[in-house]
Amino acid sequence: MATTTCKPTSYMCFLLLLLLLHFNLGKSQLEVNYYSSRCPRAEDIIKEQVTELYKKHGNTAVSWLRNLFHDCMVKSCDASLLLETVEEVVSEQASSRSFGMRNFKYVKSIKDAVEKECPMTVSCADIIALSARDGIVLLGGPTIEMKTGRRDSQQSYATEVESSIPNHNDSMSLVLSRFQQIGVDLEATVALLGAHSVGRVHCTNIVQRLYPQVDETLEPEHAQYLKRRCPDPNPNPKDVQYSRNDLVTPMIVDNNYYKNILKHKGLLTVDEELATDPRTSPYVKKMADDNDYFNQQFSRAILLLSQNNPLTGDQGEIRKDCRYINRNAT
Repeated sequence: MATTTCKPTSYMCFLLLLLLLHFNLGKSQLEVNYYSSRCPRAEDIIKEQVTELYKKHGNTAVSWLRNLFHDCMVKSCDASLLLETVEEVVSEQASSRSFGMRNFKYVKSIKDAVEKECPMTVSCADIIALSARDGIVLLGGPTIEMKTGRRDSQQSYATEVESSIPNHNDSMSLVLSRFQQIGVDLEATVALLGAHSVGRVHCTNIVQRLYPQVDETLEPEHAQYLKRRCPDPNPNPKDVQYSRNDLVTPMIVDNNYYKNILKHKGLLTVDEELATDPRTSPYVKKMADDNDYFNQQFSRAILLLSQNNPLTGDQGEIRKDCRYINRNAT
């Protein structure tokens, strides 16, 4: 723990202590089994709903993981992502950074089940965190002990999405900086990008590496495969044209992602840079060689991400409907 040499009576020391207290307060108020007395079955109900939805629509598990990333990268893990555009609220989902995100309608299924058991008790922010945790397990990833006690934002941060969430074509320096700003260190960032092991990428986000000339960093045979998957240099975003991130285990969170990018078979520019940047490549190689090590670091990264600046105590609110702040609930 950091220490200070200033005297207890020093005004500057007092301000410093206040700042440190403010920075750590949210994290310290999150706890494991927060709902054990408030709503004992809360986590079981969420897990049951997530599992049922996964059995019907397997891709929901990937959506829950992506929701956590997009919610926590912007300001706070506070379910601001789930707010829809209504009256003065502009939804973060309207941002280009949210392209391809879906299955928001199923969040309501989870919330309704929890509300039936414990009205106005479990936050939408905790539903995002816990559904991501349970979705990761369904995707073959590690079991993570997720802390809860978050509360919901009463505003959207649509204007901050573009400056908070890295773009797939951003430089590695910018990507690392964005994660560092929310307390995710270098090694954890490499592990967190391992989430690219699952799901798919729309051709809209790939074609710049294929046309008019193939990106020379792409493995040639894989580049030809991608051109077959994405034959149109200007794909219609509404068309379902995509490639899987991992062709071997496309719906399993594992270290195949790192093996692929070391072979220059990543889909996105950020994947290629992760494998070749001297700051990140040692961790990429280590994770490619050891799936247990990847799981350990991925678990740590998810926890760091999920604890970014949460609203706790009397901050924010508990929404009845995750789509609207309470005064707009329908």
